[in-house]
Amino acid sequence: MSGPLDGVRIIEIAGLGAAPYGCMMLADMGADVVRVERSGGGADTPARSPLLRNRRSVVLDLKRPEGVAAVMAMVSKADVIVEAFRPGVAERLGIGPDACLARNARIIYTRMTGWGQTGPLAQRAGHDLNYIALTGLLHQIGPTGGKPVVPLNVIGDFGGGGLLMAFGVVCAVLEARRSGRGQVVDAAMVDGALSFMAMFFGYRDMGQFSDRTGSHLLGGGAHYYEVYETSDRKHLAVAPIEPQFYRVFVQKMGLDPDRYLPAGYPNQGRQVVEHDWPTLKDELAVIFKTRTRDEWMDLFADDDTCVTPVLTLAEAAGHPQHRARQSFIDVGGVEQQAPAPRFSRTPAAQPLPPPEPGGDAAAVAADWDIDPWLLCRGLAEKL
Repeated sequence: MSGPLDGVRIIEIAGLGAAPYGCMMLADMGADVVRVERSGGGADTPARSPLLRNRRSVVLDLKRPEGVAAVMAMVSKADVIVEAFRPGVAERLGIGPDACLARNARIIYTRMTGWGQTGPLAQRAGHDLNYIALTGLLHQIGPTGGKPVVPLNVIGDFGGGGLLMAFGVVCAVLEARRSGRGQVVDAAMVDGALSFMAMFFGYRDMGQFSDRTGSHLLGGGAHYYEVYETSDRKHLAVAPIEPQFYRVFVQKMGLDPDRYLPAGYPNQGRQVVEHDWPTLKDELAVIFKTRTRDEWMDLFADDDTCVTPVLTLAEAAGHPQHRARQSFIDVGGVEQQAPAPRFSRTPAAQPLPPPEPGGDAAAVAADWDIDPWLLCRGLAEKL
């Protein structure tokens, strides 16, 4: 492997969505991530999923003392351990933070959950939609005057969960190298989703935030920050927020400047809904349906109007911007995203396909200087 995290050893106790994504990010950057799969199968993530790329895999039964002993042997050699159990489960299994830090005082014990380790909801089930709903974030996503809409699970699970977890891991690893001491990282999706609202707390404090669905400038309230349908039933993302871009947009669209510039002119001092925004949105909706998506893009192609096509995932792979940056790659026959971010001196290597469950026990034992028999005895099956 290569990348800025080359040399960092991470144990990933197999879990759902957010934890695999965070571990994928760390593995993409060169960390040696060993995924501990559940004995007997029943994997929660599809075997060919990009979420599992760049790993090595061992299979252990954590309900047996031998499986716990194998994990603890790995803990003694690792920099980080990641688990995504509900609070208290890892302790009952014997691989909780106290046990791991007693074995390795420098280890970063990372806990990835939805609600966090404390609070009245800590033991409750939940999903991405629940976490972003409780923060006030979901309330802002939807049409003006309508109900909140269901976004993909990228906000809570992957952004507020996995990416926050990966950030916490890197911060704690850096601190441990200075202090020589490990610690527990409590990464909660609800905390990550809440952190995304930082800018809007500022707007609210300034009196520039209307706490209604689809009413804020960036929440679909403004006619110049909206998605419009075209004549071929495709869509455009229209976002000329800044005055210099909005002027060009009005000009290119052939709009009446007396109507669109004075009343609808973007005013950075007022971020709440203007009384005429809904009317202007309705007018633009009619205009955009007079041409196809690509015809509109031909009009805007050479100007800074902040107008882009809304692409399908298949279309996105062929866009010149992504092709120029090689943003889509093939890994084991599966088209997927390239590692990000990018580094000039320690670039990430081409990702490896997801491993066969349990196929790396011997290699991990050799590389981590662990008795291979410990990993074998950690299996539930008779050997």
